[in-house]
Amino acid sequence: MMLFGNDPIILNMKDAEVIYFPEFFSPTEADQLYNSLLNSIAWQQDNISLFGKTHPQPRLTALYGNNEKPYTYSGIQMKPNTFSETLLDIKIKIETETHHKFTSCLCNLYRDGQDSNGWHADNEKELGTHPVIASISFGAERIFHLKHKEDNSLKQKLTLNHGSLLLMKGETQQHWLHQIPKTKKKIGKRINLTFRTIY
Repeated sequence: MMLFGNDPIILNMKDAEVIYFPEFFSPTEADQLYNSLLNSIAWQQDNISLFGKTHPQPRLTALYGNNEKPYTYSGIQMKPNTFSETLLDIKIKIETETHHKFTSCLCNLYRDGQDSNGWHADNEKELGTHPVIASISFGAERIFHLKHKEDNSLKQKLTLNHGSLLLMKGETQQHWLHQIPKTKKKIGKRINLTFRTIY
């Protein structure tokens, strides 16, 4: 049963609750928000350690929140900036539509097709049990992959539109991994905002 507006799509996925809103923001709203965020977010590039080697993370990031609780993933600890007016407006719209409250937003800037985010689950302990993740996309469209942790035959593939919302909740992070893969296509910048609650 669909309980949301904006013509949502409920994905048929085992052990998961995933809802996709292709046009959560109108094209005009999305354009304005993209330009505002691109120029106002305190983007940074952290180093990430994988298999004993340290590399620059293949995207820019920033953390915002309404508390002082840090967020740690892949050996990186981020301390939150105070929510901007633009981020608060987006947060309120998401909370109104989804009936979930969020304390924090991890922002990602993919500068081109070579920026990426490898297979992972948003299952850090500070997110609690069955975290709700609200992922907003602005800018260039990117492919989003999901795969089941135990059953290799279960996979999903989505194109994340400019102005879209992807809501992941329930047992999704417990049973599924997701990624934004690299692409050789010449594409523009993409901003991704992932709202979550840090306890």
